[in-house]
Amino acid sequence: MVRGKIGSHRDKLRAWVRTRLWAQVLVGLAFGVLVGAVLGPDVGLVAPEAGEIVGRWLAIPGRIFLGLISLVLVPLVLVSIVQGITGSGGGQTLRRLGGRLLVFVVATTAIASFLGVLLASVLRPGEMLRGVVAESAASEQTRPEGTAEAAAETAAEPGVGGTLLANGPDLIVDILPTNMTAVVLERNMLAIVVFAVLLGVACTVSGRERVRPLLDVLAAILEVSMSIVKWAMFLAPLAVFGLMAQLVIQVGLGTIGTLAAYAGTVLLGLALLYAIFMAIVALTTRRQLLGFAGAIAPVQLMAFSTSSTAAVMPLSIDTAIRTLGVRSQTANLVIPLAATINMAGTAMYQTIAILFLAQAAGLDLSVGVTIGVVVSVVAASIGAPGTPGVGVVILSQIATGAGIPATGLPLVLGLDRPLDMARTAVNVTGDLAACVVVDGARSDPEHD
Repeated sequence: MVRGKIGSHRDKLRAWVRTRLWAQVLVGLAFGVLVGAVLGPDVGLVAPEAGEIVGRWLAIPGRIFLGLISLVLVPLVLVSIVQGITGSGGGQTLRRLGGRLLVFVVATTAIASFLGVLLASVLRPGEMLRGVVAESAASEQTRPEGTAEAAAETAAEPGVGGTLLANGPDLIVDILPTNMTAVVLERNMLAIVVFAVLLGVACTVSGRERVRPLLDVLAAILEVSMSIVKWAMFLAPLAVFGLMAQLVIQVGLGTIGTLAAYAGTVLLGLALLYAIFMAIVALTTRRQLLGFAGAIAPVQLMAFSTSSTAAVMPLSIDTAIRTLGVRSQTANLVIPLAATINMAGTAMYQTIAILFLAQAAGLDLSVGVTIGVVVSVVAASIGAPGTPGVGVVILSQIATGAGIPATGLPLVLGLDRPLDMARTAVNVTGDLAACVVVDGARSDPEHD
């Protein structure tokens, strides 16, 4: 009798897992960590070269999953924004949605960056590694760091603030896409978003009836893209399993322990940023926070597993419309825009990482340079592609501009992927928070 009850509970558990994608992803995540730990450097069951090969084979479903999403990313973003603009009715409604989103993005990104400065300045996670990186930097550079001559030369350099001021006009003009073929090939998502906004506004001004054939074609493209996304979602649990296994095989679980202070500072900052997003939702809408948190949990889990806001964008739109009750016009407009320009979690990570590298190298950044770093981080984060690893590229550019030696960069590279997963989950939280805030203060919808 007891065995019968146990068997019945197991059957219910299996059925429950089969009908819930997030549960399947969570199982894949756990098994991926377990397999990666067994095959990785922590246990040493296999040679590192063999473990790397096994990891590459295990990651095949994950690479296919990301490839399918990447395949339809450009048409998905383009069509969703155009439909969101044309469906909003244009005029005052469009200005209201765009204005709210812009204020939300700039404010939360700036808050995240300044919060990163505060945490890194108070906790100072790079202090314990200061000697190691400073010696390495001194051995690789022709002039020693920390001398009066080096300080004078650094002060004479334009730095991030001067570089941003000098290159600002070109950066603004380059946002406007002039060659769409090159834009698509380079996956310049900010330029694609700008083109989509221009196309949507032009369709609205021209009148829906006059551009009806174009809108019908775009609707058909969206349907085809969503079909491919649905196929990709079938691979999601296996994708998460393979990607996590490969990650743990490569870096090992022990890597996190060697930089616990740095990782802890970043995770604390991301947790505070998550609380800020929740507070904004609570203050600007009449939604229950527990209900909102439960509704977005599957999207957060997928974002954490894939490290890509772009990969979960279709799921974010679906969650916003079906679960959160956001109007489809708002979700189709805000989510693609937010997935491209709303990178508060990335901004916080980069700010903490830059100050960590400076502390580890024995540098004390002035207030002016720190402000320049914050401005550069905010500007670079808005429009950064929502794909894995892009934060490292931005981080290295800003750190170099601030005069921080690149010798300490490997310190953060080892933990970039796990922290990238965490900040991506916070980024999509910000996307969905922005969606409900922009849509207006409405109470939670009732669902059967």
